[in-house]
Amino acid sequence: MNSTLRHLPNLISAARILLVAPIIWSLLERNFGLAIGLFLVAGASDGLDGYLAKRFGWSSRLGGILDALADKILLVSTFVCLWWLAVFPWWLVVWVLLRDLVIVIGATIYNFRIEAVEPEPSLVSKLNTFLQIALAAIGVLQLGFGGVPEWLMQTLIWSVMLTVLLSGGGYVREWGRRARARSGNDHDHD
Repeated sequence: MNSTLRHLPNLISAARILLVAPIIWSLLERNFGLAIGLFLVAGASDGLDGYLAKRFGWSSRLGGILDALADKILLVSTFVCLWWLAVFPWWLVVWVLLRDLVIVIGATIYNFRIEAVEPEPSLVSKLNTFLQIALAAIGVLQLGFGGVPEWLMQTLIWSVMLTVLLSGGGYVREWGRRARARSGNDHDHD
């Protein structure tokens, strides 16, 4: 029983990926009640898979990758959709996409040229993800019901922008440092 349940966090992450299409469809169809409901389910599933993985020791490399992938697919899709619906500025979406592209390309190169990448988000990266989720939720609420104060939307937009730059730069710095250290160790053994 326990060995079967240990895959539950991975299944929850995979289900979150499957929720992306109905969330985007409901946004584009302007069914905002459904979009918000699905977004809340996705958010709750993110918390649940993390809790189960930590609480019962069901963490795995695949789980870490699936969880991060589910978050990225959901957030990027939502940001692009909210830009398309004129809620978010284009430049914010471009910077969010660029950061994710740099991380994915950097992780792939590091994984194949240096060593296996263990997903371990930094504190500023976790803050960025939290702020992106908050901004996406506020954007959906604004689109569906209006009334979100402009100062709140602008504060979140600029907070996301700042943490995008800090976390993206942090990953580049950290992987560069690790690659140089690893390269130095390899030359020591020659």
